[in-house]
Amino acid sequence: MRKIDKETRTRFEDTFNRINAGLKEKFPRLFGGGHAYLELVGDDPLLAGVAIMARPPGKRNSTISQLSGGEKALTAVALVFSIFDLNPAPFCLLDEVDAPLDEHNVGRFCDIVREMSERVQFIFITHNKVTMELASSLLGVTMTEPGVSRLVAVDVDEAIRLATA
Repeated sequence: MRKIDKETRTRFEDTFNRINAGLKEKFPRLFGGGHAYLELVGDDPLLAGVAIMARPPGKRNSTISQLSGGEKALTAVALVFSIFDLNPAPFCLLDEVDAPLDEHNVGRFCDIVREMSERVQFIFITHNKVTMELASSLLGVTMTEPGVSRLVAVDVDEAIRLATA
C-alpha cells in the first residue's frame, strides 16, 4: 500500500504542478494580465481539495466563486487548456464559453484557440461572430417556419473560393 500511495502521490504532484504551470501561463494571456494558480486545500495531497485562486488585472486575489461570469469562463478555459496541453485529446468541445466575454476577451480567447488548433480540433457552439471567423466549417440551425428546424452547413473555404471566383 505504501508503494502505491507513494507512486500515486508522486504522479499527482507532478500532474498538479504541470497543470498549475500551464494555468499560470494561460491565465494572463487570456486576461491581458493578472495571475492565477492552483492551491491544495488540506495537508495530504491524496485527500486534499484543489482551489483555483485567480486575480484578474486590477482586482484583489479571490477564489473563482467571487469572479464575474466572464472571469469565471476565462479562468475555466485557462484551466481546461492547461489540462489539454498536458494530455491532449483529439478534439475539444466548447459550448458558448465565449458568451459572457467582452470583445477584448473574445479576441484573446480566439488567439489561444487558433494557436491550439494546430494540435487539437475544436468544435464550438457560439453566437459570437468573432469566434465563428475561426471556423473552417459552420453548421447552423434555422427555423424557416414555426416549429420546423433546418440544418444549414457552410464550408468556409469553399464559400470564399466561390465568392472570389
